[in-house]
Amino acid sequence: MRTRQPRRLGKATKAGRATKADRAGQPGQGRVALLFLLPALISLALLRLIPAGVALVDSFFTESLLRGGRVFVGLGNYSDLLGNADFRKSVGVTLLFTVIVNPLQIAVAFLLAVLYTQRATGSKFWRSLVILPIAVPPAVSAVIWSVIYRPDGLGNSFLDLLKIPAQPFLTSTEQALPSIIVLLSWIGVGYWMLFLIAGINDIPDDIHEAASLDGVSPWRRLWSITLPLVRRPLAFVLVADTVSNLLVFAPVQILTKGGPNGTTNLMMYDVYNRAYAIGDLHTAQAEVILLVAVTLIIVALQFRLLRGDDR
Repeated sequence: MRTRQPRRLGKATKAGRATKADRAGQPGQGRVALLFLLPALISLALLRLIPAGVALVDSFFTESLLRGGRVFVGLGNYSDLLGNADFRKSVGVTLLFTVIVNPLQIAVAFLLAVLYTQRATGSKFWRSLVILPIAVPPAVSAVIWSVIYRPDGLGNSFLDLLKIPAQPFLTSTEQALPSIIVLLSWIGVGYWMLFLIAGINDIPDDIHEAASLDGVSPWRRLWSITLPLVRRPLAFVLVADTVSNLLVFAPVQILTKGGPNGTTNLMMYDVYNRAYAIGDLHTAQAEVILLVAVTLIIVALQFRLLRGDDR
């Protein structure tokens, strides 16, 4: 017993030394990890945080010709925005656009995800065609659809085959916003479908097999099994799609420039127009802050919703 006890103490001593060595190595590992993260942190600060801080500060000032420089106006730019009819119309158009485009894109993406996860002949080929618009930049997609929406374009040619009169599309106050929605859905449905396909593939096959053996119909399985089990991917897609659509700019700039009569003047385009066409940079900065505030609220709701699903 006396000869074994020192050996046990020796092992404990070695273990203690190893533990101390590991603890001593942890700060070094933290520094190495920080070095790897440093480029991303610098990029985040230079491209996101600092410009956001500059925009917030500039939103409290205005340019005065009488005083020859910037003048602090506090919340004056914000009150001017809220009292501006064009801004209020832009907010209304953006909300209407969001209410329509988000459920449309998510519903179509979900149905296509369910369809293309079935082991059917040709499903991979059709799924690839739906995903293909993701590889095309939004500006290029807008140019393509500008040709489709021309009076003598592919859109009216297709309608002519159905014996439907030619439509004005982008030049109509009633059709311009739906035309933008169709374009953005063509771009976004395939992208959001990828997330939902991943969520559907994570559902165990045993659940569907058990429901099939019990005689549950496909529509019942879709509503009672698939939809509840992909609630978390759906929640993420819903919020991410909302944020993405709040920042739509290129298609509006290329196709309609906010017209006709402001029916497609989304907030992101209104910021650009106010800053570079009107030249009111400080009020545009205030509008950016309002848009960022809405985005942050949605992101906060996203995290809360995802956290609620984990409980």
